[in-house]
Amino acid sequence: MNVAAILKEKGRSVFTAAPDIPLQEIARELTQNGVGCIVLVDKEGAICGIVSERDIVKALAQSGSKALAAAASKTMTKDVITCREADTIDELMAEMTIRRVRHIPVVESGKLVGIVSIGDVVKHRIAEAEMEAAAMRAYIATG
Repeated sequence: MNVAAILKEKGRSVFTAAPDIPLQEIARELTQNGVGCIVLVDKEGAICGIVSERDIVKALAQSGSKALAAAASKTMTKDVITCREADTIDELMAEMTIRRVRHIPVVESGKLVGIVSIGDVVKHRIAEAEMEAAAMRAYIATG
């Protein structure tokens, strides 16, 4: 199974914002939309960074509440790990584990086309394991 299969099921919508938006607005958007990160894009739509709940907590720990008034670009993770639709779920799981990230934007031909979370990956791995178990049970029963 690959990233395209995840996007087919969950959809391709990605919450994005400009890098100059205040961090407090990012936190509000995360809460209102029930998501764990927002991808920051420039005027052309290119990814410049990503802000996750973890980034906000880190900024608050370092600077207190004044961090909320600063531009999201001050807090964002600049070295954004991305993947492609053809990448396998195993590759994605390995990358998330090695890099210790929970969200990976999906990019095709330089364009942001979706985002995959660790929850999406786990959900698909569980479904895959259940299908394999059902196939084994069926094989044994007809054996």
